[in-house]
Amino acid sequence: MQLLHPRNWARTTGYSNGMAAEGRQVFVAGQVGWNARQEIVSDDFVAQVEQALRNVVEILAEADARPEHLVRLTWYITDKREYLARSSEVGQAYRRVIGRHFPAMTLVQVVALVEDRAKVEIEATAVVPAKP
Repeated sequence: MQLLHPRNWARTTGYSNGMAAEGRQVFVAGQVGWNARQEIVSDDFVAQVEQALRNVVEILAEADARPEHLVRLTWYITDKREYLARSSEVGQAYRRVIGRHFPAMTLVQVVALVEDRAKVEIEATAVVPAKP
């Protein structure tokens, strides 16, 4: 896996980059902050982020993939102001679940998500390296 960041660009906060990878591709549909019984775990934004990321990691495990195989995350949020106000807490939750691996990421504010109580939905793409 190779991080792609042009030398003449300013250093980023860890997500405004590209990734190049070879191997088996794994695509994870958008995950919201619900548990295995499809119950939203909390109305708290950060708790939903952490649960959605845990859901991504659980699905990756089904493909023998790990968080470090992630090459792309797309975040859909319903409140940009809440995300910005709580970005430090979001970062802590991210590191607890994903670690210090920062794939290419996009964050988009949307009017609503299909699940009424959902405040965030995260979809993922991973590339699992071929075994030697």
